[in-house]
Amino acid sequence: MAKKKMGKKKFRIIMSSILSVLLVLAIGANVALGYYSDVITSYFSEIDITSDEAVTARDHSVEVVEQITDEGIVLLQNEENALPFAEGTKVNVFGWSFTNPIYGGAGSGGTDASTAITPKAGFEAAGIEINEELYNAYTATDLERPIIGIEGQDFTIPEPQPEGFYTEDLMAHAKEYSDTAVIFIARSGGEGADLPKSLSGPDTYDPEGGPQGPTGQTFGFEDDQDPNKHYLELTNRELGMLEAVTAANFSNVIVVVNSANTFELDWVNDYDEIKSVVNIAGPGQSGFGSLGKVLAGDLNPSGKTVDIYASDVLDAPAVSNFGDFDYVVENADETYSTASDSEGVPLKYVDLAEGIYVGYRYYETAADLGTIDYDEEVLYPFGHGLSYTDYEQEVVTDSLTWDETDISVDVEVTNTGSVAGKEVVQLYYSAPYTGQIEKSSIELAAFAKTNVIEPGESEVVTVSFEVEDMAAYDSNKLFSADGSYVLEAGEYNLMLMKDSHEKIADVGSETLSEIVYDSGRSTDEQVAVNQFDEEVTGEGSIETYLSRADGFANLDEIDQNETFTVTNEDGTTREVEGTLVDSTFVDMVNSKRYDVPADTQDSAPTTGADNGLTLDEYEDVAFDDESWEPLLDQLSVDDLVNVVTHGGYKTVELESVGKPATTDYDGPAGISSFLAATPVSGIPFPAEVMLASTWNVELATAMGEAIGDEAQAYGVTGWYAPAMNIHRTAFAGRNFEYYSEDPFLSGEFAAATTAGYQSKGGFVYMKHFALNDQEDNRTLGVLTWGNEQSIREIYLKPFEVAVKEGGALGVMSSFNSIGSVWAGADESLLKEVLRNEWGFNGTVNTDFYILESYPYMNAELAVRAGNDIMLTGVAPFGIPEFNTDSNDTLWALRDAAKNVLYTVANSSAIEDGMSSDTPQWVVITIVVDSLVGLGIILGFFFTFRNSKKRDVSTESNKLA
Repeated sequence: MAKKKMGKKKFRIIMSSILSVLLVLAIGANVALGYYSDVITSYFSEIDITSDEAVTARDHSVEVVEQITDEGIVLLQNEENALPFAEGTKVNVFGWSFTNPIYGGAGSGGTDASTAITPKAGFEAAGIEINEELYNAYTATDLERPIIGIEGQDFTIPEPQPEGFYTEDLMAHAKEYSDTAVIFIARSGGEGADLPKSLSGPDTYDPEGGPQGPTGQTFGFEDDQDPNKHYLELTNRELGMLEAVTAANFSNVIVVVNSANTFELDWVNDYDEIKSVVNIAGPGQSGFGSLGKVLAGDLNPSGKTVDIYASDVLDAPAVSNFGDFDYVVENADETYSTASDSEGVPLKYVDLAEGIYVGYRYYETAADLGTIDYDEEVLYPFGHGLSYTDYEQEVVTDSLTWDETDISVDVEVTNTGSVAGKEVVQLYYSAPYTGQIEKSSIELAAFAKTNVIEPGESEVVTVSFEVEDMAAYDSNKLFSADGSYVLEAGEYNLMLMKDSHEKIADVGSETLSEIVYDSGRSTDEQVAVNQFDEEVTGEGSIETYLSRADGFANLDEIDQNETFTVTNEDGTTREVEGTLVDSTFVDMVNSKRYDVPADTQDSAPTTGADNGLTLDEYEDVAFDDESWEPLLDQLSVDDLVNVVTHGGYKTVELESVGKPATTDYDGPAGISSFLAATPVSGIPFPAEVMLASTWNVELATAMGEAIGDEAQAYGVTGWYAPAMNIHRTAFAGRNFEYYSEDPFLSGEFAAATTAGYQSKGGFVYMKHFALNDQEDNRTLGVLTWGNEQSIREIYLKPFEVAVKEGGALGVMSSFNSIGSVWAGADESLLKEVLRNEWGFNGTVNTDFYILESYPYMNAELAVRAGNDIMLTGVAPFGIPEFNTDSNDTLWALRDAAKNVLYTVANSSAIEDGMSSDTPQWVVITIVVDSLVGLGIILGFFFTFRNSKKRDVSTESNKLA
């Protein structure tokens, strides 16, 4: 039976339906692709590391990394000259981490160290033969390096159980192999969480986790968990290893600590077998090669500590106010609940109640006052580091100059030993304490590192600083009506020091008259006055700050946290540490976070003008030049919104003014596209703490230049670095990517790195501005309380130096709040201090911005306060909407656009000419769209054409 032929009408209906469905799907797919374009772009973005230019830049970076690590290893202890090893020494290396060490940190400061030199390779390259049987025994345990990431943290210390591993047979063979043992200990850190002060707690760790990786926390092997132990001391398993090694009576035991956080090492003095201690922070690509050279004596160590090493890291005053603290509200039935803002964000806080007494500032002052026994409390001072040779430092006669503005002195450094090496010159000062303004008994004023000095040779080093650098900040307004920097009257002493504790020589002293800088210091564009009174005073703020009066008599009063039993939503209870507040406090926080003020401008700015100007005409045009105004008039309202809302890892193209797109990437240890589908990074540089341990700012410049060369080769302009928050305690998760506990040292390295990078045509986003000195609760906008003195002298100082000396063109604001105001919407911080006082001209970006996740990061308030672009890394998720009917908002968006345009105009992006931010996948999509569209059009055409032919044919047959 013949098949019935399809009728023309049915054919048209079926084909039209198919083509229509295809058209709808194509349109829907394009709408979806357009909506999710930023997510797709960020996911598939990949830096090209294969070009000739990139290969050359990377090769140079490897050389710079080695220069840094050669000088950044710190020899903490060396009894009986146990190091360096004699030629041909064989060693037993104990500790699983030797097989899988820490190269850096995790999160945005991490890099790919898969090709880095391993400790084993470093030892072998230096001619140190290791016990392969012991090494293989560790690798056979199948232990793995745990993940400490943004979303989840596995704080397991991977070591085998000592009872079954360190058998008599294993130890006998080890002793037979060599009488020298190296104990290798490692600790990691990362973005998202601080290191635990207690190795105990519920196991909430899920290795599968969610889309961003693992979630929750776990605190290690069951036999290591102990509420009385913290992460920065020996675990029970490590202690078992130590006992096994020392019981075997090796004549020389060397401890290598692979950690950027100061590890608690008080136990080394309990074992006579331990002769030497070496610290190597995250060493990046080449550092373990440098470690091998140091141990073998091919390299003379010259690193110095950048943090004080306390016998008990929990003794630092800051520790009592470091962690997880809740605001608590009392309910009518006398139960308690934790407070949340109107968007449901838990209200957390941290008190900087120790004031300026961070790190050595506390320990040296307390020792000077007789409050503590320094030898019991401190193992290694700030600025401490040994060498394989001896040096003599002497002030050059009559070289000291001390006038009204400047202090300078020449120091002759002589190598009195038998090995060539480098030495650090450290100059400190002491200022008079009258009880009116808090002061440390000693502060680092200047430093310099020598070149290589041969045995018997000398080098003269000049160190200098400005008199006004010794001024303290009077936040209590005792010397002026609004607060100011003050040089109190009295005797100021200058000391040449071996470290923060051991004096080499008194350099000089002067009795100065009182100077109140109520007209500004020489480096200030605007007079420094109290800017944060409104944020950091009132309910919820700190009642008592640490004072050195009467030998730190109020030390026990600075921990004002209480313990509360709060009721959960499901009716269960839990214990929290916190402070009791009432609803008025919550209302105040809500008003700071969410209330957008009414307009003050009567008219909107001009937009969409046709003035024929392009951004390339504005290279080197002064920021306050009036010629910027007609250029800004050309921007449309859409331009203003787009430049602010799409600031994730880029700045957008603006055709109206000829602004090219830029690609901006993380991170402090090297260029990193860690959010891409296939993460790619530049050469992994050492952790910033290791860079600072060199005490050689020339290496910071070299690092900035090298990463700048890589960035240019990769097509990257903006760099989310350097990071310069303070090592307030040893437990901060991101200490690895911050320089030091000392703000001056941090600032000098940040400034040099910044200048080096920007000299290659890029711009930095120095971070995290400001007071982001702990990770716990940072993404909740943790309310961080401090007084203006400590905020300025400790926490803002590195950023100030990076702006004034380094010329930073970009800033990343931080997640946390300063008092009650989110840092990214703090006009006092971003306008008054950063721009008006320090003279910053450039772009301020937020930290990672997802509005649904961080609703307190109010974009309207941010842009009005001087935060220019939102780091919308997973756009369109969380992209803000601006009220463009508001004149004030439009003017703020215009200011933000100007800041971005100025930054790009002063970068290599403008020299490279107009470039589009249209990614390759969009181009491919357009081509595919064109082909699909053409196919659909042809489909419709032939469908109706054939249909028409059928109609004509049928009509002809009827007529016939």
